[in-house]
Amino acid sequence: MNKRQASIITAYTGISFGGGDLSHDFHKYVEEKFEKPVCTHEMRDESFWIYLKKLSRKDFLELAKSIKD
Repeated sequence: MNKRQASIITAYTGISFGGGDLSHDFHKYVEEKFEKPVCTHEMRDESFWIYLKKLSRKDFLELAKSIKD
């Protein structure tokens, strides 16, 4: 799994994939989805995660479809 895929899964599920070295890539993905700079303190709010899940849904479903048995 690459860092973008881990970021997508983290964004959609709220469960951190990839450990501490993912934080930069995840933050970059979040800002891409929100189309603006995002401060880390904004991530403490539950509504942030609800909206992020909505924004990342398409990417998550595309990733899930790409997984082969």
